[in-house]
Amino acid sequence: LRRVGRCHPFHPGGFDPVTNGHLDLITRMTHLFDRVVVAVVKGRDKGSLFTAQERVELVQTACKHLPSVEVESFDGLMVEYATRKGAVAVVRGIRAISDFESEFDQALMNRKMAPNLESVYLMAIQENLFISATRIREVSRLGYDVAELVPANVRTALRKKYGQE
Repeated sequence: LRRVGRCHPFHPGGFDPVTNGHLDLITRMTHLFDRVVVAVVKGRDKGSLFTAQERVELVQTACKHLPSVEVESFDGLMVEYATRKGAVAVVRGIRAISDFESEFDQALMNRKMAPNLESVYLMAIQENLFISATRIREVSRLGYDVAELVPANVRTALRKKYGQE
């Protein structure tokens, strides 16, 4: 596989919180592209555990060992923001058939709105198939130690949010 080079993908998501599954995908993207933009969706704060700014900071800290990764937040249409950032692709992760069905539908809409923006999918590694931010929030709230499922900074932040520190 040849690195694409001089172009970059856009990796959007809620990242509420960032998990080891997210981190694995981001790391794998750095092997394919010279630069990766991780874009945290704003506007979900009312239904989110962490604010957009907190989520950006959690991702930045988790990715500090990856110098080619930029983390920022955005609102509005993802394809418009990705196009303004000069992204060549939107990269998403796939864990199961249900992810594929949802992502397939979204990719078709994205292609309609931004025909030059490609959709690229990376399969989750087997160890991360069951990890989702929703599940992490749920089990963490109930007291399960998620240390093996999230970066250390995220574990600490979750414990603080749930009064477990």
